[in-house]
Amino acid sequence: MFRFKQFSILQEQAAMKVGTDGVLLGAWCSIEKVNTVLDIGTGTGLIALMLAQKSSKVRVDAVEIEAAAAEEAKQNFINSNWSDRLNLYLSSLQEFKPNKTYDFIASNPPYYTDTFSSEQTQRTLARHVASLSFRELLRICVGLLNNTGSCAFIIPYKEELGFIALAKEVGLFICKITRVKGREDLPFKRSLLCFNKTKEINLVDELIVEVDRHVYTDKYIALTQEFYLKM
Repeated sequence: MFRFKQFSILQEQAAMKVGTDGVLLGAWCSIEKVNTVLDIGTGTGLIALMLAQKSSKVRVDAVEIEAAAAEEAKQNFINSNWSDRLNLYLSSLQEFKPNKTYDFIASNPPYYTDTFSSEQTQRTLARHVASLSFRELLRICVGLLNNTGSCAFIIPYKEELGFIALAKEVGLFICKITRVKGREDLPFKRSLLCFNKTKEINLVDELIVEVDRHVYTDKYIALTQEFYLKM
């Protein structure tokens, strides 16, 4: 079990455990004027729980394709303080047909675009782009997002330009980018991207996680301290 300040995560059965990517995205998302949220590929439910903690008015729907992960996410929702505002759907995104659109969508999507797996283990299903391509993810997000809403993703830095181009093709415009590196002397590893349907704004900044091993930067601490126990 992984314990945060206001909730805990059971993750014995889930293929993808709690990791920095999910925490970064959940902490980075801005939902001040949001009422309805969709978390795509929720896994253990981490991002959905973080967003429920952030705002007492949001209702969060979470979609997960893998049955064991969905069951754990459901239990994590039930065990939280916000169980009445969290809903879990066992479904692929392609088959998910809600009767509403959303103010905000978040996803830590599959991203191994340069690898191929011959058998679909739980881990490859959770992390292999064959189960949900970037293009398909973005196309479906356009249909699920309110006209004034926004959506946020965390992807490998090397995929940033291609992802932004795909988003523009389907009608999503970049409004904020935060590029993430583990330390100052390392290359960028991840990109946090936020899009809307209206206009390109393109605010860009960067985030360095550590000064040294287990010594975190002030910016990373400020971003995550409402969640991590030891921040």
